[in-house]
Amino acid sequence: MSITAKVHIEHDRLALVPTLTALDDIKIRVMTQTNTDPGATVFPFLVEYDDGAELDEMLDADPTVESYDLIDRTDGTSIYYIEHTPETKLISTVVTDVNGFLVHTETTGRGWLVRLLLPDKQALNTIWEYASENDITLDIIEIYSNDEAGGDTSYGLTDEQECALKTAYERGYFGEPRDISLSGVAEEMGLSSTAMSGRLRRGMRNLIAATIADHDDEE
Repeated sequence: MSITAKVHIEHDRLALVPTLTALDDIKIRVMTQTNTDPGATVFPFLVEYDDGAELDEMLDADPTVESYDLIDRTDGTSIYYIEHTPETKLISTVVTDVNGFLVHTETTGRGWLVRLLLPDKQALNTIWEYASENDITLDIIEIYSNDEAGGDTSYGLTDEQECALKTAYERGYFGEPRDISLSGVAEEMGLSSTAMSGRLRRGMRNLIAATIADHDDEE
């Protein structure tokens, strides 16, 4: 069952993040292309920024940019082909590895807002694990199934987070007073208290992000 997921990722060595954080009011998005090479490090970008000379200077200094070619510049909008340095953090490789697609990618805040088309939730779990291993902050904003009418939402939760929250709730962990301790819930799920705490914290964060938090529209 394929899913669409919207996620926000942050790391100071994600592609073009140094440029993003250095220049105010800059907007960047990855242009759609057909290249599915999992090892690709060259991508087309559309950049909205009024001062083209200052933008080029920042790209020259950006540690995530190996080289770039300016394709077009008109009225504050530039199109570049940019090759990334080996140290650049990318999620495109793991997305391709799980047979997924980056449908839409644009900057927001200090990172990237990405809409992914994935074969199933396990693919999203793999991407989340990759992000965690590479110290990339990944917040799941929303998930919905592409096979169910109306786009059934999963509220941004992975299967593990959903199971942890349900178990904690059913056992009275969120009661006042609590009917079970964190260590008790962790023992029931076969996890350490630290792992259980992290799973609950990430689950609650993603649940809040998917329901009541304010996010900029991606389009």
